[in-house]
Amino acid sequence: MKISIERGTLLKAVGQAQSVVERRNTIPILANVLIEAEGDTVSFRATDLDIEVVDKTNAMVERAGSTTVSAVTLHEIVRKLPDGALVQLTDDGAAGRLTVEAGRSNFSLATLPKEDFPVMASSDYSANFSAPAPVLRRLFDKSKFAISTEETRYYLNGVYMHVADGEDGRVLRCVATDGHRLARIDADLPMGAEELPGVIVPRKTVGELHKLLDDDDATIAVSVSETKVRFATPEITLTSKVIDGTFPDYTRVIPVGNTRKMEVDATEFAQAVDRVATVSSERSRAVKLALDEDRLVLSVNAPDAGAAEEELAVAYGDERLEIGFNAKYLLEIASQVDRENAVFLFNNSGDPTLMREGGDTSAVYVVMPMRV
Repeated sequence: MKISIERGTLLKAVGQAQSVVERRNTIPILANVLIEAEGDTVSFRATDLDIEVVDKTNAMVERAGSTTVSAVTLHEIVRKLPDGALVQLTDDGAAGRLTVEAGRSNFSLATLPKEDFPVMASSDYSANFSAPAPVLRRLFDKSKFAISTEETRYYLNGVYMHVADGEDGRVLRCVATDGHRLARIDADLPMGAEELPGVIVPRKTVGELHKLLDDDDATIAVSVSETKVRFATPEITLTSKVIDGTFPDYTRVIPVGNTRKMEVDATEFAQAVDRVATVSSERSRAVKLALDEDRLVLSVNAPDAGAAEEELAVAYGDERLEIGFNAKYLLEIASQVDRENAVFLFNNSGDPTLMREGGDTSAVYVVMPMRV
């Protein structure tokens, strides 16, 4: 195999591959990226046996062929090469070496036979649909903060993507929760997604997916089966196993009878919470909200560190209420708001609180209170 490829193009392709590779693995071939050159395209494939990413790109292919080489090492080399450099990759199968040349730089890397590289078994996908990148980005970006990191509740370690009944008909919905907070985000149901089986997309996959969804003009082809999910653009294909578990009935957690309504400028609210939380104890991160007519007082009282208080003008017309929250959870939820105002709906100090963005009901957040 012998190919020439522009440094920026190569860096992007290898960057996507090396981020999937597990740093600590006991199977040497899993640290490698499989490079396959044919015609005028070269593909870079990496896997950790749960996720597989394939990045196809154009290159000058002098001699077709394939090999595998350390993904992290190749990425580091390419990253350190000068901008605009033309990189030449030459594989010597007999010597088990891949030569990387650019200008006056020359590297010789150990390779492993491509036959040892595991290729993820293909799946019969029961639902295939396409969606604009910004739509999918909103669904996953706004929900991923609530993914649980508790390994024992493995079925909460991802985003639950499924078809649900929204206020105006069927919607494509993403939900994540860790038991303390919950995010439920809806989008219009794309053509072809009606038969979508509900799947839990793992946390690592959601992180990798972000790179595919960066381009606002891209359209993403999504394929889903009971065991796998695939997201693809013409250049990149990301295939992942889904979490084998049952996502809990999240609808039971979303309160419907919360009538006490507070409307507040989302940015001002987040900044005020951040300021008063500076003195909160590291363990509890508790902040108290005291609501009175059109006024909110945020306060923290940490005996070891001190106390803080800040007042905000809000729209609130119900009876007085005092309720406590974890400051980190409030900040994460407030940072999801794209509109100017956040609307909080309370019941009482012991019940879950609902938050949405202005009058938009397609994004709903729930946060559990804490005693302060």
